[in-house]
Amino acid sequence: MRKYAALRERLAESGDVRLEVPRAATDVQLGRVHTQAYLEATTSGSLTRHEVRRIGFPWSPELVERSRRSVGGTIAAGHAALAEGWAANLAGGTHHAHAGHGEGFCVFNDVAVAIRDLQATAGTGRVSVLDLDVHQGNGTAALFARDPDVFTLSVHGAANYPFRKEESDLDIALPDGADDALYLDAVDRGVRVALEHAPDVVFFVAGVDAFHGDALGRLSVSRTGMAARDRRVYDLCEAAGVPVVTVMAGGYAPDVDTIADLHAATVRAAAARWLRRNTTPVP
Repeated sequence: MRKYAALRERLAESGDVRLEVPRAATDVQLGRVHTQAYLEATTSGSLTRHEVRRIGFPWSPELVERSRRSVGGTIAAGHAALAEGWAANLAGGTHHAHAGHGEGFCVFNDVAVAIRDLQATAGTGRVSVLDLDVHQGNGTAALFARDPDVFTLSVHGAANYPFRKEESDLDIALPDGADDALYLDAVDRGVRVALEHAPDVVFFVAGVDAFHGDALGRLSVSRTGMAARDRRVYDLCEAAGVPVVTVMAGGYAPDVDTIADLHAATVRAAAARWLRRNTTPVP
């Protein structure tokens, strides 16, 4: 999608963040979440027509490599956040992917794979997922449904995709047309509950498709409201002393520049906060 290139261009030009190219996720890393049969079919291109249609993208070796790199970006961001307090993947948020299939433009579930990688290699215990994309994170909810160490929050449109939803630890479903006040109240309530889980790290699925101009969002959150959401998430996590991994997730406004600007604002809000905390004043 063009929005990812536009987002990177904005951040590269401004110098607001340090940009790095991630390694592709390995079979071992992906295999902690996804079934061997699904990995083999995806890698070899032997997915059925139904499976490809469910993902929403035509299969190609480039799609597989791009998906592995996207997951690798979230894994790298997870390790960086533990070390530095905050990091972001300029892609990711593929929260509809399940253990044995992809769907909704999501091939692999990057947040789930990153969580399992941190637990396996970095000693991470408890994790909270703050999914504020307008579409419920059904894949993430299903993957962690019986895991008491991972708390899943989803604030989403009640009548929006997916039409058969899974059960997160906390689901807050909003009506079509929900405005800034309704949306921000839901975010505040949900994030506070998720932080009561006492996580070692938080994954912020920062979709911008709640924006009122989004083609698929169906909510009515203003640009000001989206910025207030980001501040609220970062304020609450900072007050709790919890590292944050931010991933981009959805954004489908007809104007690509609008989407890229909204995503860039999410990244810059955290980067500015990180810089303020980690800059030693000159005597």
